[in-house]
Amino acid sequence: MATEYKTQKGQDFDRAAFESLVKRKNFYWQSFEPHGAVKGLFDYGHPLATLEAEFLTIWRDHFVRKERMQELKCAMITPYDVFKASGHVEKFADFMCKDPKSGEILRTDHLIKDFLEARLKSDKEARGEKLEDSTEADAKKKKKKVKAGAAVATKLDDAVREKYEFLLATLDDYTGPDMGALIKEHDIRNPATGNEVEPPVPVNLMFATQIGATGKEPAFLRPETAQGQFLSFQHLVEYNDNKMPFASASVGYSFRNELSPRSGLLRVREFLMAEIEHYVDPESGKKHPKFKQVRYVKLPLLSRSIQSEGGSKPAFVSIGEAVDSKLVDNETLGYFLVRIALFMDRIGVDASKLRFRQHMQNEMAHYAADCWDCELLTSYGWIECVGCADRSAFDLTVHSEATGVPLHVREVLKEPLRIQEWDAQLDKKKAGPKFKKDAGKVQAALDKLDQDFREKLSLTLDKEGKIEIDVPDMEIPKVELDKEIVKISKETRTVSTREYVPNVIEPSFGIGRILYSLMEHAYWTREDDVARSVMSFKPTVAPIKVLLVPLQKDVRLMPLVEEIEEKLDERHLSYDTDTSGVSIGKRYSRNDELGIPCGITVDYESLEDGTFTLRDRDSTKQVRAKLDDILDAVESMVKGKETFSDVQKRLPAYEGKEEKEEEVKAA
Repeated sequence: MATEYKTQKGQDFDRAAFESLVKRKNFYWQSFEPHGAVKGLFDYGHPLATLEAEFLTIWRDHFVRKERMQELKCAMITPYDVFKASGHVEKFADFMCKDPKSGEILRTDHLIKDFLEARLKSDKEARGEKLEDSTEADAKKKKKKVKAGAAVATKLDDAVREKYEFLLATLDDYTGPDMGALIKEHDIRNPATGNEVEPPVPVNLMFATQIGATGKEPAFLRPETAQGQFLSFQHLVEYNDNKMPFASASVGYSFRNELSPRSGLLRVREFLMAEIEHYVDPESGKKHPKFKQVRYVKLPLLSRSIQSEGGSKPAFVSIGEAVDSKLVDNETLGYFLVRIALFMDRIGVDASKLRFRQHMQNEMAHYAADCWDCELLTSYGWIECVGCADRSAFDLTVHSEATGVPLHVREVLKEPLRIQEWDAQLDKKKAGPKFKKDAGKVQAALDKLDQDFREKLSLTLDKEGKIEIDVPDMEIPKVELDKEIVKISKETRTVSTREYVPNVIEPSFGIGRILYSLMEHAYWTREDDVARSVMSFKPTVAPIKVLLVPLQKDVRLMPLVEEIEEKLDERHLSYDTDTSGVSIGKRYSRNDELGIPCGITVDYESLEDGTFTLRDRDSTKQVRAKLDDILDAVESMVKGKETFSDVQKRLPAYEGKEEKEEEVKAA
């Protein structure tokens, strides 16, 4: 049966065949296999480890170098107080349900999603509609469901079907209690046992640890790199000579104790992140100096309004229009959405499988101004790979309040300003005896009041002779102050500096998810032989750049092979030499599975005239030229300056009889 998810060549995507290739070529595997593989932990083999390294090189060039960012390396073990201040201790959680009879823990949103998808799939079967091919993962699900009773295709009422489709499209917007209500309404049970499940409860996803041997300094393995960047802010702004705007960036491992890790590299417990914190003046309108360069770039935007209507198809809108209409909140956020899209294109992501989804209101933190996810389509569906959020001034503010250390910018004004403002001060001689050690807390509470509220309190004080204010840290949080102990007046002062807490725009990249999506997008099979798989990585990101093959296993060809190896090393081009005795066609084919974009063949003509063939992985076309011309072409493609089509225009085409026959025979 046909699948809705296709390869870049329009073929049905066969996940089982893809996973077989990934396993056979040792891209990655589950960690600690001899001791029994651990869920959610993976080791990368040479192809994927090198692909990741190439990815990071391009990421640093595209963002850190191009945008003049400061790159940091921050500690992974983080004190408890840091995440207490940031809110992670209370709120960094997923909802889980427990099967009280079996003790199995189920992630709530996955439980509901699997239920809805199973019902919709059953409905399609009953209606005779085409279904996607079953995968190995689907087969495992079916086995589990068999334990709870054999499934029979059941047709749903049209209204129920529409409701299920709407729930799937908006499930990310549901809170824990909302999901609990859905489970109760639809009688959703553990598919493995048929048992009812307990109501959803939040479970913190951070790995707890301790600093030192005493156990008195609790800590966590960080679930993101951002907090280390925020707490380094004063060093960053000092390094930048107090100039705004600017950005920091950090690449490093993060850890999340996922309740139900699954889908290979898409949901894991240890993963690499690349995060950017772009600091802006909140009074600047969050404009970006380079926005005019990207204003007319169109992006596939899945807005909040489209989602609220149950839609999933994005609209292509220029980022200028999106910002002008406030669909995207500001220029800086819009600029980074474009930069993310350009980066994805640069590494070879299929543009038809990319969209930006706006967070629903219930998904966003109370302090966030706007948030968009760059999602990539895979055989598992749409996967969030980059989050791009306007976090306002929340992070710097909460850490400053928790530590008493100012995390702000001090801007020297071009001309001093005379400003009038309401000032509220305790009479220290009278406040000390009355409040004793809490006098400082009362004054701090007065200092936090905004100007409008101070003005209102001034009127109340004049009229009634007393006021009440909240002092949360005191035993009695309401404090009464009379006009003998507090003075509220309008004062004029001259200022030559302005202090403010910057707002932050944060693009956050999940590198493992992007790499997995990229591998799926690069995968396809030859039309004449589906057994011949290809990984079409761009030369810029391919883990190995060149395959070097002598036509025959002949000692006369080896001096030329060694010469080419030396010259490839001089140009810092990675290569693999295949001198095995199998046919050249088979050698090409098995290295196409590794995604090696360029093949240099040494044959008997090379001995005669010093020319060599350069083969393109995707088209299998060849050109022939002197070695330096061949290596210049490879280097140009690896740097992204040329494609093979460009090379074909300046180097003569070649199709030797032997090579052609070997290609046809290759299995």
